[in-house]
Amino acid sequence: MHNLKILLAEDEASLGMIVKESLESRNFEVFLAKNGVLAYEMYQSEKPDILVLDVMMPEKDGFTLAKEIRAENKHIPIIFLTAKSQTKDVLEGFDHGGNDYLKKPFSMEELIVRINALLNRTKQNKNTENILIGEYIFNFTKQTITYQEEKTTLTHRESQLLFYLHQQKNEVLDRTFILKKLWKNDDFFSTRSMDVFISKLRKKLQKDPNIQIINIRGFGYKLIC
Repeated sequence: MHNLKILLAEDEASLGMIVKESLESRNFEVFLAKNGVLAYEMYQSEKPDILVLDVMMPEKDGFTLAKEIRAENKHIPIIFLTAKSQTKDVLEGFDHGGNDYLKKPFSMEELIVRINALLNRTKQNKNTENILIGEYIFNFTKQTITYQEEKTTLTHRESQLLFYLHQQKNEVLDRTFILKKLWKNDDFFSTRSMDVFISKLRKKLQKDPNIQIINIRGFGYKLIC
């Protein structure tokens, strides 16, 4: 079995080398790019298993890079590295297809834990195709729902949210749990964002009148199907 490949995009040379050497000491194969343009070229040539992308980079930032790669590959895990002042932009990062983020400065142990968690989740997700939700067929891996051969594409966040709702179907999905799981905090801004995503899912599932996502005030949401 080949060593897992990590594409690391980091414009701060000293930090990039420290992270690269630390990951290589754990038997990862690491490709280091100093900007988003080079990172995209390495993504095409090296076919990595996971991406670790600095948000602020010259020539092409991490969000733009992730959006381009996500258009080609909906499944590759993406972790963003953000400066503390950029944490307000994290939701934008998730909308561009990010799976996780780490604030700088971070410990290598934490980064390695996040990488392994995402790689394990990716393996599990390969077994989550064609979930039945009422009359819809939900393909978590491809991020689609199909109703009588009419296919609708979900965003990465919509797909994650629907997956967790389905896991708890006909039971309450705890609001705080899902906010911390997908949004990484449960503040007012994140709560409002989640409400918007719930509304989007309701619209995309409205062709089956037997499906409902109801708000259990003060507790969370329940998918009834």
